[in-house]
Amino acid sequence: MRVLLLTREEEQRLIQRLERIASLEDLRHMQALLYRQLGVVLHVEPGANEVRTVLGLRIELQEQPGLCRKTRKSIPAAIRRSLEANLDIVFDLLNENDLLGNA
Repeated sequence: MRVLLLTREEEQRLIQRLERIASLEDLRHMQALLYRQLGVVLHVEPGANEVRTVLGLRIELQEQPGLCRKTRKSIPAAIRRSLEANLDIVFDLLNENDLLGNA
């Protein structure tokens, strides 16, 4: 029910904050904040197939009653824009899942 308290202005601030993610630690911190404050579970991980671009990553919100369709699409889109601007985060994410190996 906490997600129902999210106003339009707060949602815009959240989207802007997600677009400014600067590191993998920052991404993980935002995932924890989303869960703690709104009860929303966000998954960001490499997709099942080969990851050649940011589109190969699986970014999705777990189904949640009260979470509108627009918000469910805008949060992953904001994260995707942030990752496209900071490819180091993508490489760290892939390295975290041992896809690039520990060289």
